[in-house]
Amino acid sequence: MNACPSSPSRRQRGVSLVEVLVTMVVLAFGLLGLAAFQTKAQVGSIESYQRAQAAVLLQDMQSRLSGNLADADSYVTTTPLGTSDTLGLDCGNGAAGATRDKCEWSAALKGAAEKRGNVLGGAMQGARGCVTRVQVKNEAAGVCTPAIYQVSVAWQGMHATRPPAAGQACAIGAYGTETHRRVISARVAVGLPTCV
Repeated sequence: MNACPSSPSRRQRGVSLVEVLVTMVVLAFGLLGLAAFQTKAQVGSIESYQRAQAAVLLQDMQSRLSGNLADADSYVTTTPLGTSDTLGLDCGNGAAGATRDKCEWSAALKGAAEKRGNVLGGAMQGARGCVTRVQVKNEAAGVCTPAIYQVSVAWQGMHATRPPAAGQACAIGAYGTETHRRVISARVAVGLPTCV
């Protein structure tokens, strides 16, 4: 009796099908990873854009405050300006000064700089701005401490991160958890040139 050894072609049947399946699984995981990376990159890009917009709006109010230091106390806000405040978008009728500057800043925070139909899109999501006095000026002889104001811009972040520092209270509680609130701040000092 002649035992016929199985031919090599019979033993390898189905091997190429397994190789194709393994390749497809590896490719599927790679494509899922690529899609996740694209999503994270897009969120990072949006966060970066929002931070850049916030920096522009922060610098805008810093410039307005620095240009009117004699009336600096009038820029202090009791509630955040911007999203959900009662100021309108048309500030052309108000006299120049702190009231008009705050109205124009509020409109910019609401996104009035860029409009598509009735939708405002020129600012961050949920943008709010605050001006607080950090230090009262004291012109007493030998003391001479300038007034210091803090200008802050807050907005809704796209993902959770560390909450803002303790000194950045602008719009606290307005965005749900504090890990979604983003804030940038800068200080403006009112000099005392005549103080000795």
